[in-house]
Amino acid sequence: MRLEEVDSSAWLTLEGAPTDPQSGFRFINLCSVDWNGRPQARVVVLRRVDRLARLLEIHTDTRSQKWVELSNNPIATILGFCASARVQLRLSGIVRLHPPGNDLANYAWHKLASWTRSTYAGGPPGGEPNRDEMNSFTSGADADGKAFFGVLLFQADSLDWFELGKPSNRRAMLDYDSAGVLTASRWVNP
Repeated sequence: MRLEEVDSSAWLTLEGAPTDPQSGFRFINLCSVDWNGRPQARVVVLRRVDRLARLLEIHTDTRSQKWVELSNNPIATILGFCASARVQLRLSGIVRLHPPGNDLANYAWHKLASWTRSTYAGGPPGGEPNRDEMNSFTSGADADGKAFFGVLLFQADSLDWFELGKPSNRRAMLDYDSAGVLTASRWVNP
């Protein structure tokens, strides 16, 4: 496999993940840095990928710690592993926050299923739930949840591709400019 094929294959796989419930890259790890300088990682759902621009879209509650952390330091890492392909993708880049009311957040909100919308209507992530939040969500919760719905748009500037193979493993490093153009690629020791 040539480096150009590694790049193309990785991004085509990512692009298909949001609509494929069986994809190993549908659920990925988003890693940020907290106010104490400690790394924080959490599993998020990959919602959309623009492979040409090297963008990954993630949805979140704007009251969450990840929103606060990325507001203070937008540098992040995305990590995913597909067991069936035996491929790990580690992307580094910058996150742009799109808060409630923003055009992208409004567009993404309207595409969500009502059940997903209702998950944003409760109390803040990590807070103590009240009795009403634990028992049910009402159909009116959509409007309440929209006030806390934000979009994280991750712009990759590098991709560390790693394949567990037989008889040996392979690893490649790829770099992108701010427009998503591949600027450098090289094989490295696993």
